[in-house]
Amino acid sequence: MPENETILYRGASYEIGRGRGFYGIWPAGAPRPESIEWWPDTPAGWHGAWSRFTGLEAPGTIVGVSQRTAPVASASARAVIAAALLAIGVGCGIAGLFPGYLAGASLAQQPAELVPHAIYLAGWSASALLILFGGARLRVGALLGMGTSIVTFGLFFADAGTAIAGGAHLVGAGLVLGLAGWLAGAAGATTAFRIRSADALGMPRWQERGSVLTLTLAAAAALGTAAAFAPSWDSYTLRTAAGATQSLTAGNAFANPAPVIAGDVAVMAALVVVVAAAALWRPTRLGAVLLAGAIIPMAAQAVSALVQLGEATSPLQFGISPAQAARAGLTISSGVTPAFWIYCAFVVALIVTFARMLIPARPAALGAAPPAASQVSRRLGPSQAR
Repeated sequence: MPENETILYRGASYEIGRGRGFYGIWPAGAPRPESIEWWPDTPAGWHGAWSRFTGLEAPGTIVGVSQRTAPVASASARAVIAAALLAIGVGCGIAGLFPGYLAGASLAQQPAELVPHAIYLAGWSASALLILFGGARLRVGALLGMGTSIVTFGLFFADAGTAIAGGAHLVGAGLVLGLAGWLAGAAGATTAFRIRSADALGMPRWQERGSVLTLTLAAAAALGTAAAFAPSWDSYTLRTAAGATQSLTAGNAFANPAPVIAGDVAVMAALVVVVAAAALWRPTRLGAVLLAGAIIPMAAQAVSALVQLGEATSPLQFGISPAQAARAGLTISSGVTPAFWIYCAFVVALIVTFARMLIPARPAALGAAPPAASQVSRRLGPSQAR
């Protein structure tokens, strides 16, 4: 290899490196073959070269040539710590399902509240297992846990905000355990994310039409989901024995106390930020994992609303005792508003974006002529121009 050519990363079959004025990909092995693929020595050139390289190699086979082998044991230990933190978070979350959560009622007694928390815990459990398996799965598990943790922060904050606004007497052991579980899960995902990986070097490529299209679709779906998250979803119809009816809606995010509103706004903002980051992430398949982590809690909210439809509506919710409702012949039926179905449509759009990001782009042929090869050759020394 010429002195001014340096291999930066090596996979099972190919190597990526840098020369004077270019980035290149070589088939691995010695003696070094004559033919390579070329990219100019620019940020856009590196983006293109890295994308091509990660498309040719499985993520778990890529290692930095300058990386030392000694830290491998340390990385493995950190992965175990990360998985253990996530496991602790899941354990706290499960334990928090049974004591009183808010105002003495436990999550286990409220199916509409139990189901979304169970979905969050399933996402963190999957993250812990993937991290524990190591290799390429570690990065997948870290991003899955990060996406879920970032978006659920606002949901847990909104629950805590209810207690902040209503008084400390509303706080139950279940809420404390739930918050501790979120903290441990977020710490575990963050610890795993900080373990260095070659996949972390992926970067946005604004010049690619596919990237712009993915970002546009993801941004539209995220903004739509966030906007539809705020209005009232619950619809109630009260009927008297005389045939009179009255319709009410509930659940508007901005009709709550200030701390609860802050939590709901944090959910909407976090969703948009995470989805945008996922759309720009390289390799794209890892961005899809981050997006999946953000989708989990938002889909859980939709499932929770559907579960609530199957539950009987108590007249106490409207300040009427069951005895008074019986004497007046009052019946209450529940439903959902159009805003809920709009929300579901945007969540489906996020899922479609996730599926689109999993479909790999078709790579160019390895033996293709180098782009602007004549210009690159003029910048190279005699030993590099082939």
